[in-house]
Amino acid sequence: MILYLHGFTSAPQSHKARALQARMAARGCGDRFVCPQLPPSPREAIALADGFIARAPAPVTLVGSSLGGYYATWLAEHHDLDAVLVNPAVVAHLSLQQFVGPQTNLYTGERFDFTAGHVEELRAVEVARIAKPERFWLLVEEGDEVLDYRQAVEKYRGARQTVLPGGDHSFTRWPDYLDDIIAFAGLG
Repeated sequence: MILYLHGFTSAPQSHKARALQARMAARGCGDRFVCPQLPPSPREAIALADGFIARAPAPVTLVGSSLGGYYATWLAEHHDLDAVLVNPAVVAHLSLQQFVGPQTNLYTGERFDFTAGHVEELRAVEVARIAKPERFWLLVEEGDEVLDYRQAVEKYRGARQTVLPGGDHSFTRWPDYLDDIIAFAGLG
């Protein structure tokens, strides 16, 4: 199973989620892909993912993009799972503090308030040190205009790392890695 965790103000309709789901369907394992709409509250987002992991009929591999990568890190550490992190937020409580206030989901148009309480919820799930870096695969592009890729390279030292020149926060080379991600999850 792949549990895909999208980023801040994103949704299951994002390009990366849809592309991975489509590739998995084309390879006959589309029923092993799940991407829930994560609530704005980090505590609720983690609880939603925890519930899925507890009920999953097969081993779960996490794939997290941006804020979803931050969540995937905490979940992988607490459930001893493998995770693919795509341009992940490393210190989300610091990088997202500037977005406290009204927000709009880029795909659904839903409006929500991101609060100082949400920032504290992010702080509560920060993983200070990765216990088993070999469980992680980091995918970053140096041209990420939102997050400093070097923070992720440092945080996930010892993990499998793919560091690519250029690109941006959307991870422009996503289609090139879909089959490898499916294989990393043991699905093909």
